[in-house]
Amino acid sequence: MRSSSLLSIAMLFASTAWAQSPAAPGRLSVHWEELTAADFRDAITRAHGTCLLPFGILEKHGPHLPLGNDLLNVRYAARLAAEQEYAVVFPEYYFGQIFEAKHEPGTVAYSRGLQLQLLQETTDEMARNGCKKVIIVNGHGGNNSLLPYFAQTQLEAPHDYVVYVQGLARSGPGEPKHRSNPATDMHAGESETSMSMIARPDLVHLDRASQESGADQARVKLPEGLYTGIWWYARFPNHYAGEGAVASRELGEFEVKTWINAIVQAIRAAKADQESLRLQNEFYERSKHPLDTPR
Repeated sequence: MRSSSLLSIAMLFASTAWAQSPAAPGRLSVHWEELTAADFRDAITRAHGTCLLPFGILEKHGPHLPLGNDLLNVRYAARLAAEQEYAVVFPEYYFGQIFEAKHEPGTVAYSRGLQLQLLQETTDEMARNGCKKVIIVNGHGGNNSLLPYFAQTQLEAPHDYVVYVQGLARSGPGEPKHRSNPATDMHAGESETSMSMIARPDLVHLDRASQESGADQARVKLPEGLYTGIWWYARFPNHYAGEGAVASRELGEFEVKTWINAIVQAIRAAKADQESLRLQNEFYERSKHPLDTPR
C-alpha cells in the first residue's frame, strides 16, 4: 500500500513538472503571456505580425458544462492551430455580448460601450506591439453580430493594422451523424458538448445533461426576417439548446479537427494578404476628400 502511494505521488509530481516545464530551447510558445520580452520580439517576427485573439464568454452552458466553455474551447482550437501555423495567441478574452444570459448565475455581461471600447483598445495595443494582422477567432455565438460590426468600425478612423474575424467553423462534409435534432443543437447541445469532451473532458458532467430541458419553447411567433433581442430567451429560457447527453468523442474529434483546420487556413491567408492594408490606407485617404473620388 505504502509503495503504491509513493508511486502515485511520484507520478503526480512528474506530471506537474511536465505541465509546467518551459518550451524546449529554440521553441517559442504560441501564448503571448508565456513569452519573455525578448522572445516576444522573435515571436512576432516568426508570426509575420499575425496574432490570434480567441474570443469567448462567461455564461451558463446547460447544467453540464463550465461557464467558460466557449473560452476554453476556442483557446484550445486556437493554440493547436497556432502550433501548426505559427501565430501569437492573446491571453484569455471574454468581454463580449451576453445580455441574454444575465438571468443565469455566473454570467458576466459588460455594457455595450465597454465591449467595443475594450476590444478597440485591445486590438490597438496588439498592433502597437507588432500585430499588424489581428485575427479575432470567435468562440461564442452571441458575438456573431458584434464582431463583424467591430470589423466594419475599423473604417471609422485610420489604423495601421487589419482586423479579420474568423467565425465558428466546426461542421463540414463528412461529419458524423448527429443523434439529436441539428436545428436546435445550438448551445451546450450535442455538438458543443462533444467538442468539450475533447478540449476539457475533466469539466464535462455528462450525467447532468438531462437535468434540464434544452427544447425550443417557441414562445414568440413572428414572421421570418423580423428580429427582436428577446428571441433567444423566448426559445431557450434555460440557456440550453439541444441535447448534451447524446454527445460523443467521435463527433468532438471531427469538430476539433475541422475548427483547427479553418483557423490554420485563416492564419495562412492573413499572412499572405497584402491587399487589405493597402486598400484600407487608400480608403482612409480618399475618405478625407470624398468629392475628389473618381466616378
